[in-house]
Amino acid sequence: MTAIAQPKLLTDDQMKQFITNGFLILKTDFPREFHEQLVTQLNNIYDTEGNPGNNILPRIRELQRVFENPVITGALTSVLGPNYLLHTHRHGHYNSVPKPGGWHKDSYWGYDRLRNHHPWWAMIMYFPQDTPLELGPTGVMPGTQYQDTRTFVSDENAEEATAKGEAGTFALIHYDIWHRSTPNLLGQPRFMLKFEFMRTQFPTAPTWDNKASSWQEVADGSELNSEIAEDVWNWLSGHTAATANTQQGDAAEIAALLEAVSKTDQEPAAQAAAYELARRGEAGIAALLQAIQDENKRISRAASYGLSVAGAGAVEGLTALLNDSSEQTVNHAIFALSELRDLAESAVPAVAGLLSHPSAKVRRTAIEALGIMSSDASAVVPALIKGLKDEDTQVRFTTGLSLVRIGSAAAEAVPHLAEVLDDENRYVRGHALEALRYIGTKEAHEVLLQELFNTRWCSDTTPASTF
Repeated sequence: MTAIAQPKLLTDDQMKQFITNGFLILKTDFPREFHEQLVTQLNNIYDTEGNPGNNILPRIRELQRVFENPVITGALTSVLGPNYLLHTHRHGHYNSVPKPGGWHKDSYWGYDRLRNHHPWWAMIMYFPQDTPLELGPTGVMPGTQYQDTRTFVSDENAEEATAKGEAGTFALIHYDIWHRSTPNLLGQPRFMLKFEFMRTQFPTAPTWDNKASSWQEVADGSELNSEIAEDVWNWLSGHTAATANTQQGDAAEIAALLEAVSKTDQEPAAQAAAYELARRGEAGIAALLQAIQDENKRISRAASYGLSVAGAGAVEGLTALLNDSSEQTVNHAIFALSELRDLAESAVPAVAGLLSHPSAKVRRTAIEALGIMSSDASAVVPALIKGLKDEDTQVRFTTGLSLVRIGSAAAEAVPHLAEVLDDENRYVRGHALEALRYIGTKEAHEVLLQELFNTRWCSDTTPASTF
């Protein structure tokens, strides 16, 4: 068995590019013959069987080598940490038409969740054939990973970047970036193999090839979303709410920033103002707590981003809002508390109590938060076990991923995870298997191996060769 090579970690400059632009275009170093064989297999499978969907990895076993390549493992380790998870959902995209796809952000496969500026998720888009611009590579709009709304107008925007390149090129993208398929003007088959990855642990130190001691050392003043970018750099370096309380502002300045947060037609500026208020101590936090209660979803959401980086001073006010009558306010307050993590440890019982909330959306956000907020498994695992039995499918499969993040300390959940392996939803089952793998006890492995044995896949079985 060949040993897997050490990951080729991203540099400070590459990390800066990922944080500000939301993507990196990189290339693996396989020989051309490797990609030619992949494309031959893909063409044969798509022609005779159709799209294999989630089974593309076991159907084309050589693909596993791609995700063991040090360029890809290094990129993912740099952004998501060394214990990242390859998600159950994956898809082979086929494009042969001259019409461009629509601009969109991918869903989280059922997650009705607030998109996170911090990179808990990322995607790899892999191109196994030479993909010049004329063949229709994926296009991305730089810097839009932090914008919920589409703020650019033209489909032919000059700022669009594409993943064009030789066979083996891949795009590492922030999960929430706006992207599309570009026109395939050649009419030849173009494959893009999309895989999703999730961070399983919050960062405690840089996991890239970090040399710079601060964002200021790498920033040159031209970056998009500079306020957010600095926070993301700090977060990836293991520092929670690092810029909170670092500035002071008089009443007039606080009022002006609060007014900017309320300008719903200027989302980037509104978010920048929210991050600025997070730096302004008690006065800034008070303004953000006012804004998060606004009936306008965009105002409330922008405020929640600010409060998520506002430090320990925001915890008491956010915890009080968990009892608010507005589903939106409660949902946004949970999100902000979850990103404050250990600073918000005191709020864990209140968040756990929300698993009895009548709103499925609130329960979904709460179940995800519990996998992030506390290092005390005894405070969250009983609540997560309850989540496995929730009537809402999204709550159940989000619970599996939260248990992944708890890891071995969630051993109490193993019998309950075994029960949900009969769930009707593939992602509830898939996430339960991942949770068992990350819990890693003897009992967990026994359940995991039995289930995998019972549902094992034969990569050679096709409609033309059934046995």
